[in-house]
Amino acid sequence: MKKFKIITTHKKLLADTTTPVSIYLRLRDVFPNSLLLESSDYHSRENSTSYICCEPIGGILLEDGNLKKKYPGGTEENYKPGEFELISQITDFLNCFETTETGLKVISNGLFGYFAHEAVEHFETIKLKQVENNSKKIPEMQYNIYRYVIAIDHFKNELYISYNQLVGEPQNGGIEKLEYLIKNKNFPEYTFQSKEAEQSNLTNEGFIAIVEKMKQHIYRGDVFQIVPSRAFSKQFQGDEFNVYRALRSINPSPYLFYFDYGDFRIFGSSPEAQITIKNRVASIFPIAGTFKRTGDDIKDAELAQKLIEDPKESAEHVMLVDLARNDLSRHCEQVEVKAFKEVQYYSHLIHLVSHVSGKLLPGVASFKVVADTFPAGTLSGAPKYRAMEIIDENEKTKRSFYSGAIGYLGFNGDFNHAIMIRSFLSKNNTLHYQAGAGIVAGSIPEMELKEVDNKIAALRKAIELAEEL
Repeated sequence: MKKFKIITTHKKLLADTTTPVSIYLRLRDVFPNSLLLESSDYHSRENSTSYICCEPIGGILLEDGNLKKKYPGGTEENYKPGEFELISQITDFLNCFETTETGLKVISNGLFGYFAHEAVEHFETIKLKQVENNSKKIPEMQYNIYRYVIAIDHFKNELYISYNQLVGEPQNGGIEKLEYLIKNKNFPEYTFQSKEAEQSNLTNEGFIAIVEKMKQHIYRGDVFQIVPSRAFSKQFQGDEFNVYRALRSINPSPYLFYFDYGDFRIFGSSPEAQITIKNRVASIFPIAGTFKRTGDDIKDAELAQKLIEDPKESAEHVMLVDLARNDLSRHCEQVEVKAFKEVQYYSHLIHLVSHVSGKLLPGVASFKVVADTFPAGTLSGAPKYRAMEIIDENEKTKRSFYSGAIGYLGFNGDFNHAIMIRSFLSKNNTLHYQAGAGIVAGSIPEMELKEVDNKIAALRKAIELAEEL
C-alpha cells in the first residue's frame, strides 16, 4: 500500500472580531467548493469549535455505484460496481496517510464529507428501488481532504489556520494567502428570492394514508415502529447561503453545516448526531419524542414533563434506545445507556434525548461501526431492515441527502457526523427539504402530519427570512 505523508503547518490568530460566516463569505469566491461546519453550542468546551475547509487535494467519490479514490498529487483509482467492498476501501484509504503531530487540540486534517441515504446499499444487503425522475440525485458518498483547515475556537476566541501538504511538495502561497483574506474586512453579498409555490411529493391526505398503511404493517407485526417522510421543494433565484444564515439564526443547533460541491449544496441545522467515535468509543444519541414549543418557558417546562410521561412518545423512545444498543453490540463491547430521556429545547421543538455508548472491539474499523448504525433508527424504524424496505415501497421519491450523514472522519478513525435532518439540498435552483414522523401502534395520523409540519416550520421560516437579508 502506497503511503502519503502529510505535513501540517499552522498559525494562530485572535478571533474576537470575526465569525465563521464572515470568513466563509470572504473565502468562497476565491476557493470554490469550500465548506463550513459550525457549532452553536459555544458554552460547552467540548463542542465550541467551527471549521472552514478550502481547496480539496484528494478524496473518495461514490457515484452510481462507481468508486473513485483520488490521492494528493493526482493519482486515481477507479472501481466499477461489484468490484469493491466499500467499508474496506474507506479503511484502506484512511490508512494510506501518515500525518505529523501538530499539538493542536482542534482538527487540522482528515476527511470532510457526507454519505446519502442510498449508501445503505453498500452497508446492508438491501436493494432500493430505482426512480426515473430523481431531481434530488447526488453522489451516494463524497469525502475530501483539504489543503486548508481553519478552526475557530469560540471558547478561547482563537483561530488556527492549518496548511496540509505532501512531503516534498512546494508551498503555493501557504498560510499567508489565507491570513490576508481572513483579515480583509470586505466580502461580497448577494440576494435571495424564492419563486412560485412550495411543492410536495404528497398531499396532506396522501401522507395520512401512508401513516394508516404503516399502522397496518405494525398491527401485522412487520415492524414495531417506522418513520415515513414527506418531501418538499421550492424554486429560487440568487444566493442560498442567505437561507443558511437565516436557518442558523432561527434554529441554532449543535450541528450547523454548509457544504458546497459546485453543482449542488447541502446545508442545515441538525439537532442529532448519526454517531460519534472518539478514541475508539462510539456514542449514539437517539432523539425521539417531539412537542412544539409555545414561546412561554413555564408552559414549555410543563410540556416537557408531559412529553416524559406520554406513553406513545416513551414507547417510541425506548424502542430507539434498544435499537442503538443492538446496533452498537454488533461490533462493540461494554455497551451501556449513559443517559436516558433527557429533555432538550430547540427553537421550535422540545425533544427527548438519550446517550448510548460502546467500546469498539479490537481490530474493528470505525467505519464498520458507522455502517452498523446507519441509517439512524430515528429516521427508519425497528426492526430497521424491514422498516427500510417498507419505506422504500411507499415513499414516491429517493431520500437522497435526507437521513444521510455529514461531517468529519479522521485518519485515526475518529468520526463525528450529523444526521441530515432540518436540512436543505440545493440543486438546479431548487431547494429540497424533508421531514418524517415516528409511527407506532398508538399513532394518530393527523398528529403525525402536524409533527412533520412542526419540523418543517423552521425551514419555511428560513426561506422567508432569507429574502430580507
